[in-house]
Amino acid sequence: MVSRIQHPAGGYMKIFETCEELNEPIPAIVVGVIPEWLSGGLLRLGPGLFEVGAEPFYHLFDGQALMHKFDLKNGHVTYYRKFVKTDAYVRAMTEKRVVITEFGTAAYPDPCKNIFSRFFTYFKGIEVTDNCLVNVYPVGEDFYACTETNYITKVDPDTLETLKKVDLCDYLSVNGVTAHPHIESDGTVYNLGNCFGKNMSLAYNIVKIPPTQKDKSDPIAKSKVLVQLPSSERFKPSYVHSFGMTENYFVFVETPIKINLLKFLTAWSIWGTNYMDCFESNETMGTWFHLAMKDPAKYIEHKFRTSAFNLFHHINSYEDDGFVVVDLCTWKGHEFVYNYLYLANLRENWEEVKKAAMRAPQPEVRRYVLPIDVHREKQGKNLISLPYTTATAVMRSDGTIWLEPEVLFSGPRQAFEFPQINYSKFSGKNYSYAYGLGLNHFIPDRICKLNVKTKETWVWQEPDSYPSEPIFVQTPDSVEEDDGVLLSIVVNPGADQRPGYLLILNARDLTEIARAEVEVIIPVTFHGMYKP
Repeated sequence: MVSRIQHPAGGYMKIFETCEELNEPIPAIVVGVIPEWLSGGLLRLGPGLFEVGAEPFYHLFDGQALMHKFDLKNGHVTYYRKFVKTDAYVRAMTEKRVVITEFGTAAYPDPCKNIFSRFFTYFKGIEVTDNCLVNVYPVGEDFYACTETNYITKVDPDTLETLKKVDLCDYLSVNGVTAHPHIESDGTVYNLGNCFGKNMSLAYNIVKIPPTQKDKSDPIAKSKVLVQLPSSERFKPSYVHSFGMTENYFVFVETPIKINLLKFLTAWSIWGTNYMDCFESNETMGTWFHLAMKDPAKYIEHKFRTSAFNLFHHINSYEDDGFVVVDLCTWKGHEFVYNYLYLANLRENWEEVKKAAMRAPQPEVRRYVLPIDVHREKQGKNLISLPYTTATAVMRSDGTIWLEPEVLFSGPRQAFEFPQINYSKFSGKNYSYAYGLGLNHFIPDRICKLNVKTKETWVWQEPDSYPSEPIFVQTPDSVEEDDGVLLSIVVNPGADQRPGYLLILNARDLTEIARAEVEVIIPVTFHGMYKP
């Protein structure tokens, strides 16, 4: 799975450049034959505006949200994109400057105001961004673009029009939620966010949004908190990007990447402070695993601990014979990986990109196994009896259960990230295959498939081509887990014509089925979904 391709020409820099939205869908040139049953839309989100006037955005997660759609119908394909008209975007375009502070870019007061009005601007309170550039997911019959704050934005998946801004704080006790909710087959949505718990200490709430209502009312209005999980530090919640869910349990991994709440609450009164300035690492806590039951909703008091790592994406979790198996895309150590994702770093020449990646935390796909019943076990004994894994769990004298992982994939500065599975059939269940975007020194340059049982790998890769997260779409009425296709947006900046395309791969062996090419460059995208 390790990438052998180098990128000395720096074509990857093109995926971090501003583009224009389209007035109408443009037709794609199809090479190959698209399966007849593949009829729907691939929706993707990412940054599309990397500067406003003379003011640049500094971090990968700052550019203003651009929504993309490849529409497939009767073997024909069109491509469309529009900026999500968030408050952050509209105000920036109106005032020709960065108005709302983003992840790594601070917003400054309007220079046209006098010194007194600028002073009061600092102290008017936190203005949280609604720049929903990370993901899109369904709630009932609606679709919402999201980031990781308390704001989600309702969008039309057909026209890509922005419909409504929703503040989840109006319905739930959360300060924000992850960009990766879990969605059951009936449409029930589960998510996790930090909150203020007992005695004003920080905690984490798992929330539930019901499926489409019979009376057609808004499901978000019926959302509720299911269970609360404790925080390792009273005033410093961990950064959370995703969580795990099995048929009967929730899995929350609390990493040592912390949000300093005091800095966060005062950040908007300090000149030049942004979200990234509020992160710090707890070098002594390691990583904590939390389990909670779904029904009845209940926190499980076992104290699972392991060494420090960064975590952004869960691959899958499932139960097996009294154990919860948790597969993760980890980054070793306690230093925050996002420190290396400033645009200045990603736009460097190839040798400098490689030097930075040498200093950064190193990626590894890991499997952890958590025993559910540990009350009668003796300390010092490996509690894991599953025959197919080398992962261990050992009870210590202080009552904590120390976890050691099985490594499913590891390569120097080669990440298997942005993982996807056959979600509709195997989410929360024992599975075999994971698909991912291969990062070569942080540059996305391949699509990967990993057999988590045998550790066998497959790779799709072409020179000077930069794909996005591969989305699995199952073949209708299929039986085999990997019977389907992968959809990914790929950019080849040096192509003489049609540098952007939708790539369709056979999910079994990653051979190409077809591609739909368009005459535009497509900037980097993070996450998305396929809508039949």
